[in-house]
Amino acid sequence: MTLNLYFLRHGQTASSRGNLFCGSIDPGLTTDGEEMAQVFAAAYATTPWESIYCSPKERAILTAEPLADKLGMKLQIRDGLQEINYGAWEGKDVAAVDAEYHDDYLRWLADPGWNPPTGGESAMAIAARALAVVEEISQQHTTGNVLVVSHKATIRILLCSLLGIDAGRFRYRLGMPVCSISIVEFGKHGPLLKVLADRAHLTDRLRDLPGT
Repeated sequence: MTLNLYFLRHGQTASSRGNLFCGSIDPGLTTDGEEMAQVFAAAYATTPWESIYCSPKERAILTAEPLADKLGMKLQIRDGLQEINYGAWEGKDVAAVDAEYHDDYLRWLADPGWNPPTGGESAMAIAARALAVVEEISQQHTTGNVLVVSHKATIRILLCSLLGIDAGRFRYRLGMPVCSISIVEFGKHGPLLKVLADRAHLTDRLRDLPGT
């Protein structure tokens, strides 16, 4: 049996709905986001889980808790799974960032691997802290299914790093809508992407919500 990591992006927030830069700020889930978490828990309650690792952000915890409560499992909170820190861009939309921090924004668009948002984190910094959590998980669990509840950029950067894709291209290579699940199998040939950004567990209404 192999180790399978299930990477789950948190449910909808007001920031994700409004397409705002949201990393270190900590909004909770919208009503629709709460429903997403409940639907996910119902769909995956019969999966044999070894553990659940989670970002310390409220939106991630609220997404993970319904499943953890069903299973009677304690969340393993890890700071390394937090979202990218967007620095001065936090809470702003693209138009505002482009207007106020135009040069930094263009550099970030060109290569977010090494160019961070103004006062924020680069993709390489995120890869280092998030991969440390994956390494911890692989040492603790050599087989079975482990759920990792995190964030849009962090999951995309992790997947790029695990699959040998330039982490600086994470925004242009992988989509990651809210409450989507991606599965990586760790076998003898290394990480194998089995599922990317699946949302079959959601209802049609939740999948069709705009701005997620």
